[in-house]
Amino acid sequence: MPQVDTLLVGGVVLTMNGALDLYRDGAVAIKGDQIVAVGPAGLVQAEYTADEVIDCRGKIVMPGLVNAHTHVPMTLLRAIADDLRLDVWLMGYMMPTEREFVTPEFCRLGTKLACAEMIRGGTTLFADMYYYEADVAAATAEVGLRALCGESILKFPTPDADSYDESLAYTREFIEQWKGHPLIVPCVAPHAPYTTTDEILRACADLAVEYDVPLQVHLAETRLEVDESWAQFEKRVVTRVADLGVFNAKTLAAHCVHVDSEEIRLLHKHGASVAHNPSSNLKLASGIAPVVEMLERGVKVAVGTDGPASNNDLDMFEEVRLAALLAKGATFDPTALPAKQALLLATRQGAEAVYMGDITGSLEPGKRADVIVVDHAPLHNSPHFERDPDSVYSQIVYASHSSDVESVMVNGRWLMRDRVLLTVDEAAIRQEAEVVARQIDRFLIAREGNVVNKLVAIGGLQQEESFEIQVKAMVDDASLIERLLQHPAVQLVKHNHYRQYDTYFLFNGEEDGRVRYREDDFIDEQGNVTANVRTRLTYTIPEKAREFDEAVLLSHSRFIAPADRPLRFYREYFQALKECEVHKDRMRWHVLYKGVLFYVNLDQMILPEAPERYIEIKSRTWSQRDAEYKAGLTSEILNDVLGIPAEARVRMEYVDLCTMGA
Repeated sequence: MPQVDTLLVGGVVLTMNGALDLYRDGAVAIKGDQIVAVGPAGLVQAEYTADEVIDCRGKIVMPGLVNAHTHVPMTLLRAIADDLRLDVWLMGYMMPTEREFVTPEFCRLGTKLACAEMIRGGTTLFADMYYYEADVAAATAEVGLRALCGESILKFPTPDADSYDESLAYTREFIEQWKGHPLIVPCVAPHAPYTTTDEILRACADLAVEYDVPLQVHLAETRLEVDESWAQFEKRVVTRVADLGVFNAKTLAAHCVHVDSEEIRLLHKHGASVAHNPSSNLKLASGIAPVVEMLERGVKVAVGTDGPASNNDLDMFEEVRLAALLAKGATFDPTALPAKQALLLATRQGAEAVYMGDITGSLEPGKRADVIVVDHAPLHNSPHFERDPDSVYSQIVYASHSSDVESVMVNGRWLMRDRVLLTVDEAAIRQEAEVVARQIDRFLIAREGNVVNKLVAIGGLQQEESFEIQVKAMVDDASLIERLLQHPAVQLVKHNHYRQYDTYFLFNGEEDGRVRYREDDFIDEQGNVTANVRTRLTYTIPEKAREFDEAVLLSHSRFIAPADRPLRFYREYFQALKECEVHKDRMRWHVLYKGVLFYVNLDQMILPEAPERYIEIKSRTWSQRDAEYKAGLTSEILNDVLGIPAEARVRMEYVDLCTMGA
């Protein structure tokens, strides 16, 4: 009689195989890392003897669950910034914190913490996207879980690379190092179309095809992403990546919330898989993916938790239940995505979606021994009915909890027995995680209390200690500009016409400064707005550095940068005490006066509405002596060239018009 290592006998065995065979008094025989037999307990025990026979009466024996999309090191970022929109959450909090803290050690610790949570919840395979993915893979393999590990590639610097070229090189080395590992499948992971470029997406697809590994990518997660894709490329998200050849690789697309029927057809045509993340999509208010239509059209769909910073857990029992309920609510059809099919998305079909269906996802001879044992009789899952043969699937999906998982085996190795973790020191990693949490707390508390720190944290903002001589005066006659331009000491360099839309974010005290979001719409000679629109973000200090002559002021801007995110983002990110809107029509001349460059603005206020016109004269300066010299020239322009009396000068900034009227 053949000898095996382990016999699991007497439990309800859910194979989740193609025939969905179920054995109410079943058995699973395991030898080494493989399943060698599955069937009725009597038949299997009659055919095999074992080193260990485990009595599973009152239990369910089933394949381990598949978490098709997550970012496991982000367990260390769980709950640091909740109840925010995706772009504010990602760009305003996650990425700044990651730039500060993410290291190989961070990723190993976060991965072990996540693996412990997933083992306790019955997950045996997960698909990950993050940084330092070689360290994620190493920690995962050490603990003993199975994973599809994707190195994230973006168009801007990341914690593990200063450029996407470095990320690609790292990914190539990572694939070569881990390809063929019994537990880890390495892959390429361009983050998303909106955080990459056409060139990056093509290069990632080529790399995945070269090594015959999967490619993971976020697709069509939010309505904003879809709208921006159309505005920039006149293509929907899935269409764009299909045209770039991304689907030439074995693609696992996360989210796909905002896809239409044509895009679903494209996903099916190219054999791409979709990782559905119901909790994260609801929590970030991204929407509900059309999973039912995807399944009807033959798309391979799996279920994922997304990262523990946006979910905020790795509980696949909760995720499967929510996937089933959402499908019903979204279609107004209680028969949509029944329990059996929902569980398939997290077992066999989930494994197929992450391109490992040949080795795991179901209990079948020849597949790896990835098995979980679940308590079938807790209080919240009693009593049981057997009239409907599918009732056991309903019990698992609608009533079981992750805490019902008693034992977990991956690749023939026990990772948990009788709720005791065997391959990870839970107490030690909890303690280490608390130390990291206190460090992150201190970082965020310091940042939240300082506008400058908060500005710098979102990246892209350059410190530019800009000093500027400026004077402003009310004028009645716009023709004085002609007087300026015809003066023999004045040379015209450039002329522009545009409308400015400023939003000022004001904070608690003057020492906090203020942030200005500016949009410039350029106006052509016919008076039409051109396609050339510029947005900028500036941090200024209200108090002037010095006053030279009557109302000739030295102002100080500490930071300036392109505003590459929508106004809504900055509004939600800064949470200012007060906002002020200032709109104006501006004519600007760049002139040389006695060889010195000045900017002369003729402004008509639109909001707040004001009848007065203002002329502004400005010049950049970099030293005390230079500032004094330019202040003198500024007074000459006002007095001698334009003939504007001193009493017409004003110290008031345009934002003061708004605050005075409040």
